Amino acid sequence: MPVIRSTDARRTQTPNAVMTTCASPTQGSTSLAVWRVEMGAGRQGPLHAMDAEQVWTVLVGTAAVDLDGEPLTVAAGDTLVLPVGLPRRISTTEGFTALVASTSPSHAYNPDAVTPPGACALAPRDDQRIVPPWIA
Repeated sequence: MPVIRSTDARRTQTPNAVMTTCASPTQGSTSLAVWRVEMGAGRQGPLHAMDAEQVWTVLVGTAAVDLDGEPLTVAAGDTLVLPVGLPRRISTTEGFTALVASTSPSHAYNPDAVTPPGACALAPRDDQRIVPPWIA
């Protein structure tokens, strides 16, 4: 499937953002996932780590990233490379849209192997490693 129409993109909504899968192994690609993240104003994603590098390009807005205790800010036009295994939390005061790429499958996990309070149903539990639906 060389063309994935926007009408065929898979949307996954969490309490913090909407991820729209542009391509993934279940949507036309063999080993790469590309998805759009739309996070509304005042939102914050969970603290987590990934077992694959991710590349985020912010299209609109501004995001704050806590990358293993280092505060980073990225704005429209900036690209952020998130290394393997480092704990990260992404938040925003104004909202942002980003395009993200990573190998697939890649797994999300809790860096301390403990499920955080209030974790959504899609989050990994304790030492579990999961492939998020937008990467599958």
